[in-house]
Amino acid sequence: MKNDIIIPKSSLDFLTKLKENNNKPWFDANKPEYLKELNHIETFAGALLEELSKTDVLETSSGKKSVYRIYRDIRFSKDKTPFKTFWGGSYTRATSARRGGYYFHIEKGNSFFAGGFWGPNAADLKRIRSEFAHDAAPMNKILQSKSFVKTFGTLQGEQLKTAPKGYDINHEAIDLLRYKQFLIIKRFTDEEVLSPLFLEQALDTCKNMRPFFDYMSEILSTDINGASVL
Repeated sequence: MKNDIIIPKSSLDFLTKLKENNNKPWFDANKPEYLKELNHIETFAGALLEELSKTDVLETSSGKKSVYRIYRDIRFSKDKTPFKTFWGGSYTRATSARRGGYYFHIEKGNSFFAGGFWGPNAADLKRIRSEFAHDAAPMNKILQSKSFVKTFGTLQGEQLKTAPKGYDINHEAIDLLRYKQFLIIKRFTDEEVLSPLFLEQALDTCKNMRPFFDYMSEILSTDINGASVL
């Protein structure tokens, strides 16, 4: 583990200054500082990708490719500030047999790693619910495991206020059936982000997502009888 690869305090401080000066003239004048801090983030992301690739198969080819652009898409937004005020990026798992993805968000006072299924399409949501309705025990075992609870607490995401269409409100798996999103999130303090241990903690967080990812991948790559649909 390359514990010498860290996120420096200057990378968080730059975001604070950008939040206070979120305009193109300031950004252009401070472009060299931005590029310096971006390099730190890309280097960290690359080191994490290298370690994560030892236990998972990812499409993302480099740390540089994983980091999102700082420029906001303001075409359809009421907020016309041109720049994001966080460092963000993601790693995509390879092939349709491996579902889920890893996302990181680095921001002073609001840093986290997350993964899951932000907006499942209608077919995926239907398949997930049919599996939970048939047998919720495997997913509940994952969600109640020590590593999951210690790392993520609980499953998160938007939920229906009542039962989804076609399901009884008193179904034994109603708590799972209500979910429209399936998200797992681990938050980090600024002190943790700046620590030499952060790379290792980030890797452990991603590894702890795997049982959830792998089971959801199994659901979404099979029919209700367990036959492959790939």
